[in-house]
Amino acid sequence: MKYRFLFLLLICSISFAQNYTRQDSLRGQITAERAWWDLQHYQLDVTVDIDNKSLSGSNTITYKVLENADRLQLDLQEPMRIDKVVQNGKELKWTSEGIAHYIQLQKKMKPGKEEKLTVYFSGKPRIAKNAPWDGGFVFTQDSNGKPFVANANQGIGASIWWPNKDHPYDEPDQGTVISVITPKDLMDVSNGRLIKVDSTATTKTWTWQVVNPINNYGININIGDYVHFGEDYAGEAGKLDIDYYVLRENEAKARKQFEQTTGMLEAFEHWFGPYPFYEDGFKLVEAPYLGMEHQSSVTYGNGYKNGFRGSDLSGTGWGLKFDFIIIHEAGHEWFANNITHSDVADLWVHEGFTNYSENLYLDYHFGTKAAADYVIGCRKNIYNDIPIIGDYGVRNEGSSDMYYKGANMLHNLRMLIEDDELWREILRGLNEDFRHQTVSSKQVEDYISKATGKDFSAFFNQYLRTTMIPNLELAIDGNQLKYRYTNIVDGFDMPVIMMLNDQEKWIFPNKDWQSEKWTDTINFVGVKRDFYVEPVMVED
Repeated sequence: MKYRFLFLLLICSISFAQNYTRQDSLRGQITAERAWWDLQHYQLDVTVDIDNKSLSGSNTITYKVLENADRLQLDLQEPMRIDKVVQNGKELKWTSEGIAHYIQLQKKMKPGKEEKLTVYFSGKPRIAKNAPWDGGFVFTQDSNGKPFVANANQGIGASIWWPNKDHPYDEPDQGTVISVITPKDLMDVSNGRLIKVDSTATTKTWTWQVVNPINNYGININIGDYVHFGEDYAGEAGKLDIDYYVLRENEAKARKQFEQTTGMLEAFEHWFGPYPFYEDGFKLVEAPYLGMEHQSSVTYGNGYKNGFRGSDLSGTGWGLKFDFIIIHEAGHEWFANNITHSDVADLWVHEGFTNYSENLYLDYHFGTKAAADYVIGCRKNIYNDIPIIGDYGVRNEGSSDMYYKGANMLHNLRMLIEDDELWREILRGLNEDFRHQTVSSKQVEDYISKATGKDFSAFFNQYLRTTMIPNLELAIDGNQLKYRYTNIVDGFDMPVIMMLNDQEKWIFPNKDWQSEKWTDTINFVGVKRDFYVEPVMVED
């Protein structure tokens, strides 16, 4: 994501013309060397050399052949390197172009067949300077001097540390197995369920299994002196195992702070439907950085405080009613991990809906007014610098406005639908109909239009594909109100609720001046705050 995960106000994005490179295209396109094979499974085996801050291991890739081809693209970024590629007991040759490595198979593959190859790799992965906003590994220590290690690589890509098909459109349909070798006195926590632990005199191998599809950037390693506790949650789809892994020194604080987890699940299952990965369980794992939505292994580093590192992003007070990382990052289990963008240009599908999930959490537990206060309060973090949707096929994210503007757009949409049960059905329907799939923004937009029976294409074009906030020009003459929109895309005609004197009234502006008469002289006029437009008073 852009925030590298979180978002945020990282600062304003800078608007500038992009000059894309060949590497941008190799990373961002579904190249011919990617298109002919469909990922089925990863088996990732990794040894972490903490002292030397290096990795070595292998990735066995199972794939289904879709077309006749004999050249396959895998991705791995320097300074990591591929050491060897083996298929059916024979070493294969490859050529490299930057991060793209083209594996030459021994013969053309037959469509319909399932094949495997194993890639051996090693090197010193990129070290993050400011995770999670820049990608890489974090090698640090806890307060007792024990190693504390983790990865966070959204945006920059999972290929900074292991070889894979590093494009979001294709996920391993049959899941992933992650085995990590650590020193014997430390633990690794990765995605899914712990299925075995093998020990030697000096090491332990922790093997975790994910049975559901998983996005590459969501695969994680967390190594530390962890203690474990957990609970069961009676959810919509049955019993959900909840596990917590925290540094030994923080167990007491974690037991108190993580009490918010079940309330989060209750709210999100209400709005979005069942947690999407019951088979893999749900974990919160302490990490040496702020946090990230790693699937079924959400990482946490918010200091056991409510808010965002103790602050309220909305300035309303409501942001201190919940731990931002628990709520935001877990919200990504539905929007990012269950429903995943097929091109990073559509990252708003992850971030806009998940930023909005904070609002829905408040709605469920504290009421509609609290939720509206919060999401509208977050408008101060919108920059309108570049469009929310980026450029396709070149691994280009759009504006960081995908967070707050995206959430306000969805809040505005809820007002337009005027039916909270229908709105809830749409949110749950998205997670059911696109379950464990990669999607485009257009698919999501079309789904909402179809579900409501209204064409919202101009609405989405306005807020996602431009930086223009609609100007609602207003003029008053006694008891007559005149209005029109400017600063809009073709076809934009969003109705809004006006506050006229002390009453509410729907009006239906478009690009042309219209007028309506009110029963009394108009002494006050305003737009209801839930609508993301800019009212402008003009002379009649």
